[in-house]
Amino acid sequence: MNKKLKEKINDSLSSVLPITAIVMLLGIFVVPMETGTVTLFLNGALLLIIGMGFFQLGAEMSMTPLGEGVGGQIFKSRKLVITIAVCFLMGAIITIAEPDLQVLANQVASIPNQVLILSVAIGVGAFTVAAVLRILFHVTLRGLLAVFYAALFLISFLAPADFAAVAFDAGGVTTGPMTVPFIMSLGIGLSAARSDKDGANDSFGLVAICSIGPILAVQMLGIFYHPKDAVYSMVEIPAVVTVQDVVRLFTAEIPHYAKEVMASMMPVLGVFLIFQLLAHKYHKRQIIKMLIGFLYTIIGLILFLTGVNVGFAPVGNLLGSAIAGDSIKWLLVPVGILIGYYIVKAEPAVQVLNLQVESVTNGTITRNAMNKCLSIGVSAAVALSMIRVFTGISIYWILIPGYVLALILTRFVPPIFVGIAFDSGGVASGPMTTTFLLPLAMGACTASGGNVVTDAFGVVALVALAPLIVIQIMGAIYNYKLKKRLVPAEPELLEDDDEIIDLEDE
Repeated sequence: MNKKLKEKINDSLSSVLPITAIVMLLGIFVVPMETGTVTLFLNGALLLIIGMGFFQLGAEMSMTPLGEGVGGQIFKSRKLVITIAVCFLMGAIITIAEPDLQVLANQVASIPNQVLILSVAIGVGAFTVAAVLRILFHVTLRGLLAVFYAALFLISFLAPADFAAVAFDAGGVTTGPMTVPFIMSLGIGLSAARSDKDGANDSFGLVAICSIGPILAVQMLGIFYHPKDAVYSMVEIPAVVTVQDVVRLFTAEIPHYAKEVMASMMPVLGVFLIFQLLAHKYHKRQIIKMLIGFLYTIIGLILFLTGVNVGFAPVGNLLGSAIAGDSIKWLLVPVGILIGYYIVKAEPAVQVLNLQVESVTNGTITRNAMNKCLSIGVSAAVALSMIRVFTGISIYWILIPGYVLALILTRFVPPIFVGIAFDSGGVASGPMTTTFLLPLAMGACTASGGNVVTDAFGVVALVALAPLIVIQIMGAIYNYKLKKRLVPAEPELLEDDDEIIDLEDE
């Protein structure tokens, strides 16, 4: 086995194993599960682990160099019209290829899937243009975010209140395993081509801005489609008795997800081929390596989506409904904290982001530090989501103060932390959140007699909000330590290899 692939699979194993252990313990002591259900879950976990390994290596080999190449070429062209057209098309095409968006579209019954997907793609495309122009014209990220979020919340009051949670969930799911590697590397390519002292700071923030587009697009759809009638179709656990039944079930679903992934990846492959024909950016060995990377990405996504949807989502729904339907329903809050702490490490896009952060900051911000902060933030967000399921409090009571606090913090941390924090919000809410935590919340909401659209939806939005706060707090601590040591806390000092943040030592 390829040494790098083996390393990626081992990383995936260490990420997924804690979630598997939590679910198995719940199955033994809290929610007894049939042997067939357990077998489905364990096989799903196995496919998830292998799929994550393939995907991470594939994204590293293909999507990252493609994004950096396109970013560098855009900067060299110096033609604004071409820049706007390319960025819009790339943002829209990559979004259509995003598997998380397909999952969300299936849950919003009042809006046709293709209408929702195309609207969100247009939103991402438009805001990709805004994100790239910000880098080209040296616009500060904190100022742009403040303007965009102020406008977003003003518009949200015109949209149906019942649809707020779904709209903000759309912002989280859109920046998933396909979108993040490309958009982040696009920013890195643009910033590297600029070759100035603010390049590292400006390389982050594209994901943050792009995630605003889907929220706005879905809110506008809410105004026209009146989505209060949207319903959630319950996840059913297939009846399996023998191991052969389990194998048959997974093999029957693989072609479905293979078709979905291939349909999503073909436009991306087309963009790569057209870009190479026009720019002649990559030599023969690079092209072969990138094509192998695309193949790994496709294999990884097929295995990942099959494992998560067939093995994880049904069990998440079962756990939520079983716990909420009993007298121990509040046990779901500590269970949510535990699952939230570990589930973020199993998100493919999170690992891509952490590698990019460690690389761009020359090790200043370690993967370990990022994982710790994200795990703490997401566990708190999932706890709040579970509380919402039982209390029915409006998501605005959490989102508005949360985003206000996040925007205030941007004034007190180095610019690079602002970009990383807001990018982290988009990547933390990926396939694992959509296909495990969302069914968990929906199962609990249904069992407790709540409104699924208003009370269960929103878990993705809160998971996306948490990193904005915790990562900036990490940046504030870093800034404070620099001042305490009487070292000027300038953003460019973040490039110093000797300043390593490791939360385990704090």
